[in-house]
Amino acid sequence: MSSTDATTTPAPERAGLARLPVGVALITFAVLGLSYIVNAADRQVFPVLLPAIRNEYGFSLGEGGLLSTIFTLGIGLAGVPGAYLLNRFSRRFVIVLGIAIFSVFTALTAVSVGLVDMFAYRALSGVGEAIQNAALFAAVGAYFFKRRALAIGSLNFCYGVGAFLGPRLGAQFGSGMGWRAPFFIYAIAGAVIALVVVLVVSKRFTEQLESLGGSRAGNADHVPAKVYNRNVIVLMVVAATAGVSLYGYLGLYPTFLQSQLGFTVVQAGSAAGMFGLGALMGIPAGLLGDRFNQRWILLASLVAASIVGFLLFHGPTTPGWQSLLSFLTGATGSGLLFTNTYSAMQRAVRPDKVGQVSGAFVTSWYLPSALAGYLFALLQGSLGWGGASLVQLSLVPVIGIVALLFLDTSRMTTAKVGAGHH
Repeated sequence: MSSTDATTTPAPERAGLARLPVGVALITFAVLGLSYIVNAADRQVFPVLLPAIRNEYGFSLGEGGLLSTIFTLGIGLAGVPGAYLLNRFSRRFVIVLGIAIFSVFTALTAVSVGLVDMFAYRALSGVGEAIQNAALFAAVGAYFFKRRALAIGSLNFCYGVGAFLGPRLGAQFGSGMGWRAPFFIYAIAGAVIALVVVLVVSKRFTEQLESLGGSRAGNADHVPAKVYNRNVIVLMVVAATAGVSLYGYLGLYPTFLQSQLGFTVVQAGSAAGMFGLGALMGIPAGLLGDRFNQRWILLASLVAASIVGFLLFHGPTTPGWQSLLSFLTGATGSGLLFTNTYSAMQRAVRPDKVGQVSGAFVTSWYLPSALAGYLFALLQGSLGWGGASLVQLSLVPVIGIVALLFLDTSRMTTAKVGAGHH
């Protein structure tokens, strides 16, 4: 490949790119999927190491909770620079840049001197993760545009693998070599996968343009023309409530297991990692969303998430039961809610507005989540673990449930062209 492949690739040139042979395309997708596994593992390792980090630095539970979820601030704020980079450079270059950014700041986390610089490193690692995600989902979605749901579901599957392995391997490395070791190891893994992407991934995969023709646009006359219509606002509320609830769990659940239930770091990592197995449900969750009315799927998912969130902190306390409940949290939160809120929001606008509404989803899901760990810690300080979980994991989703009563699926595009309204 020429050196220019890694930088700019103007859109007119993308339109004429030949597609790869099927086998090469699948290998390319596997490499990109592996890069997303590293991304997910990287973002999930911090919470399981938090008790050791707090012990060394003397951070309060609130400060630790803030550090656990502040990377989502970087993700939420990265939409604008991500869009700028995708307009100026090739998707492959942006993918590699994103991996490089989060790898560098992951390594720097291990050499932090205090709260302020660790806060900055965690937030900036989120920026890298978001930039990689934006380019990755754009590339895969455009290449497999006829099977977009399956392709996106497969990427969510890769996320689940990383979210499963990240805490487990991080706990093993941390218990054997100290809490800093996992950050260095994951940073090196990121550097290696970035190099592999440069060497293996062709712009004939990453720079394809989706065909915008066909009957789908004509099937969207019943959909409001503006981006921030009633359905989108409703779904933004659902995304925010789901994100705040889910990231409260992600940020401090391993701390709860170790400080309250007496789990070892390895036991806590194993239980937290089961969230990743639940996230593997993204593919069947997407298939359900293509087949059934998504308002009812989202309502059922929020109710289930509320019940599971209650049982996590009020129910059985053995490692086996906690692992099962953590799995169910991943299935409802990352599998059903993330997948179906994202796709429903895209269906709430006309096809030419999908890119804009995707940015709205990222902002509404991740920006409120940035303070979820800190909020959970504040609630824990005044209400205890049980009261905090009742409020944030069980009652906050009720806001989304009420919002969904105002969702009008007859004003959304259908999953299948020509299939009629929901």
